[in-house]
Amino acid sequence: MKRITGLLSFLFAICLVVACGGEGQGDEIGSSDPEISSRAFGELEDGRQADLYTLRNSNGVEVDITNYGGIITSIRVPDREGQSANVVLGFDNLEGYLDEHPYFGAIIGRYANRISDARFVVDGQEYLLAANNGDNHLHGGIRGFDKVLWGAETGMDGSLTLTYRSEDGEEGYPGNLDVEVVYSLTNENELVIDYSAETDRATPVNLTNHSYFNLSGDTSGDILGHTLEIDADSYTQVDEELIPTGELLPVEGTPFDFREPFRIGERIGDVPGGYDHNFVLNGEPSALPRLIGSLYDPESGRKMDVLTTEPGVQFYSGNFLDGTIRDGAGNLIGKHAGLCLETQHFPDSPNRPEFPPVILHQGEKYETITIYRFSVE
Repeated sequence: MKRITGLLSFLFAICLVVACGGEGQGDEIGSSDPEISSRAFGELEDGRQADLYTLRNSNGVEVDITNYGGIITSIRVPDREGQSANVVLGFDNLEGYLDEHPYFGAIIGRYANRISDARFVVDGQEYLLAANNGDNHLHGGIRGFDKVLWGAETGMDGSLTLTYRSEDGEEGYPGNLDVEVVYSLTNENELVIDYSAETDRATPVNLTNHSYFNLSGDTSGDILGHTLEIDADSYTQVDEELIPTGELLPVEGTPFDFREPFRIGERIGDVPGGYDHNFVLNGEPSALPRLIGSLYDPESGRKMDVLTTEPGVQFYSGNFLDGTIRDGAGNLIGKHAGLCLETQHFPDSPNRPEFPPVILHQGEKYETITIYRFSVE
């Protein structure tokens, strides 16, 4: 799938070169366009090589992505003093990702979040999935999209296109599913993630990215001092296993009210276990991403806006990080060291017909876009 924004920026660059004329001027303009480079990142157990791709823009923002799991390993952005730091949790080598870890930076699929009792029914047929979260199915199962080697292709606009075929029966899901995820970095400091998929048989699809953000750039600390804003009047109530009950609860007057910026640590003690909830986003989902929330670190001045075409976002405050894993900087990753804002359809939607539909049929195309936009204040 051609990325609209990437294509437009490429055509715009060509027009500038033609209008300005002269080889030198054209080279100067081209040098400010987003760039991409790659290097070997390590070998899998079967001998296949994983690569690491670096996207750069004219403002010095850099994003590292490996085609193993489609994982974002690093996002380096400047603070208000111009000092760059990595604002996501992760490792600096492939081995860290081959060991057990809590989905750092990965593409999640076929189905992000939980499916109750690891089963669902489509067209009258029941399908059984891997129960990898108690009795429930989580984030695609035992070997989800976060643990596969994706095909990779770089674009002239500095984008990275990852492709993967999830075969019929993989992790219990029906149908062959062809997935494409395009990562682009713009000169407006936007990391654009463009997801698409097609199937030859009806199957649930719900893709997201599982990056853990800490805008301070210091993973030895936590995100409790960050302020968060989410444009949501309600959230999906969950039971003790974090499975939706089907009821949508209003956020007003509760610790879940982030309709105005609020410090995360101020009310987290009033949420048993911490935040790990799907927020029902205001506004109708459409083909164009809409601004649905912002994260801000007052110490560094870094801000991240989130735009998406999705109906929900899972706010997870890193409750299960336990200090047993070290990141690429050598820091132990403790509780609340990072947070996730996973744009998505609602958890357990295959078993909840009252929720927005998630079944993709043959002849249809799954398409969704999420943008993380960085700035300073």
